[in-house]
Amino acid sequence: MYQFLVSFTVRPDRRDDFVRAARRTARDSLANEPGSHRFEVIADEEDPDVFYLNEVYADLDAFQAHAAGPYFAAFFAEAAGYAEGPTWLMRGNLVGDRAAA
Repeated sequence: MYQFLVSFTVRPDRRDDFVRAARRTARDSLANEPGSHRFEVIADEEDPDVFYLNEVYADLDAFQAHAAGPYFAAFFAEAAGYAEGPTWLMRGNLVGDRAAA
């Protein structure tokens, strides 16, 4: 399993827009990309302008397919106007996962 955590800093007046766009991307990716296993939108507990995307894919190839797909492109086309990021906080393969071997 290939996993990562990224953060975005969002303009205060566009927080709801960011959450809607990220949740739509999560819904569409999970429904239509067989290699997408988890896509969580997380609000920082201390800074209301910071959000995290915690994503899990079958393997790096599945993430690359997601990154080349329409949901990823649509998210960044919208969010680029009001969000800074992504800042990569963690990425890698699950230890002990056969796909990582």
